[in-house]
Amino acid sequence: MSNSNTNEVRFCSDDKPKEACGLFGIFGHPESAKITFFGLYALQHRGQESAGIAVADNNGIDDHKGMGLVSDVFDMRHFEQLKGMSAIGHVRYSTTGSSVLSNAQPFVIHHRKRAYAVAHNGNLVNAHSLKNELEEAGSIFQTTMDSEIFLHLFVKNISYGLERALVETVKRLKGAFSMVVLTSEGEVIGIKDPYGFRPLCLGRLNGSYVLASETCALDLVEAEFIRELDPGEIIIIGKNGLKSIKTETPERRAFCIFEFIYFARPDSTIFGRNVYETRKAHGRCLAKEAPVKADLVMPFPDSGTYAALGFSEESGIPFEMGMIRNHYVGRTFIQPTQSMRDFSVRVKLNPVKEILKGKEIVIIEDSIIRGTTVKTRVKALRELGVKKVHMRVSGPPHRFPCHYGIDFSTKGELIASGKTVPELKDLLGLDSLHYLSIEGLLKSTDIENPERNFCKACFDGCYPVEFDEYLSKDCLEK
Repeated sequence: MSNSNTNEVRFCSDDKPKEACGLFGIFGHPESAKITFFGLYALQHRGQESAGIAVADNNGIDDHKGMGLVSDVFDMRHFEQLKGMSAIGHVRYSTTGSSVLSNAQPFVIHHRKRAYAVAHNGNLVNAHSLKNELEEAGSIFQTTMDSEIFLHLFVKNISYGLERALVETVKRLKGAFSMVVLTSEGEVIGIKDPYGFRPLCLGRLNGSYVLASETCALDLVEAEFIRELDPGEIIIIGKNGLKSIKTETPERRAFCIFEFIYFARPDSTIFGRNVYETRKAHGRCLAKEAPVKADLVMPFPDSGTYAALGFSEESGIPFEMGMIRNHYVGRTFIQPTQSMRDFSVRVKLNPVKEILKGKEIVIIEDSIIRGTTVKTRVKALRELGVKKVHMRVSGPPHRFPCHYGIDFSTKGELIASGKTVPELKDLLGLDSLHYLSIEGLLKSTDIENPERNFCKACFDGCYPVEFDEYLSKDCLEK
């Protein structure tokens, strides 16, 4: 986010994690920039800080980037300038690098009369050591993003040819990375890390190929879903068609299970499973693990809504929308007077008093990260006259930092770190609290051999990929 005036504050929920970006790419379409715009529009939930599109034309790569939402960054005059048959786009929430325009993506470089652009979702856990190595060899960095490291390594290998340069570069990277790359010749490239942390799929729009973080973006532009990229796969799309290159991969996978719990849009299919159906399954499992007597089940919109539907179906407790969300709240607003208590919470959600007063309720949440907003909302419900407030969470407690592309990178940020569930219940002012067990989460996600296919390090501290020592010192010990 760009620097704002001191009498303004950014509006967001403190309890919700932010994901590191959404990707879109298209090859062989005369309106590639416009198609990319709509693809990014569908992926807006994956990042709201900045947006950008890069287009390849005969003279190189043109791009436009800006801070804010996709609809704020682009208008018709930009599409008149962004002409070309191939494009990539990016929406960003920063987990590495500051929220400034210079760190917005796609990131474009020029090297020996050619241009390359990259857009990245994830986090390179060996970025610190790679950057030191490159700077020692004379590289000059223009941003603080780990994504820039990819291009520095890539151009060092480009003399081997495009395919080998990509393979050799990917070998050096560790961590979570799905990428789309654009060349000035118009090739569009999709890359997925060997563990498969972040989703990336392939589609077809008439005679064009499309890459996107989620299938909901394919749906919006009316592209046909072909398949998801495999872990460790590099897809090169050019004038000679599509070529798939498989790099070396480990035996296990590390799909981010939090994509199912929170990040992905419910109408998307990721890792072979529909997100809507999976979240309802989490809610059903939660009802079996922690039954409770209550008058109604409700979410805090929009988090927990689909798990709440599953909980209601399994438990037989009626589902109600006890809180109504204002969908027209902007990203920033002028801070109100001191007398308007908790304005930042109430401006977004307002209770339906007639439904809630005097009732015993079950609130379904998908996660509790820092806890501040939950505590405030529970207090407000008590003041409204709610008799009992139970909470059920459709994922295990977040006790460990994530270094693979989620914005809680220190233990100190996590309310569940170092606290028991009874302690959390009292701290949040609840009558009862239960988190879905890791076993229940994995089983209800319904993917074969889940222990070998998911990363759940934020729950159990078992990190599938080693990271730079400085991350351990600066983040894990805090």
